[in-house]
Amino acid sequence: MALASVEVALTTAAAVDLCFRPAGDVRGRKGLWWPAIFIQPVGPVAYLLWGRRPRSRT
Repeated sequence: MALASVEVALTTAAAVDLCFRPAGDVRGRKGLWWPAIFIQPVGPVAYLLWGRRPRSRT
């Protein structure tokens, strides 16, 4: 049960971030990341670690 809640939390965090992050701040195409984040458990972790570009600090 604990692992299921972690998966839900990671997937939710990845989906919210992907929804609101501009396309220029995502590595690759956003349309390809959508199905990828639902591949458990590696999809959301991959997006959160490698799919995002750091936001500029300006």
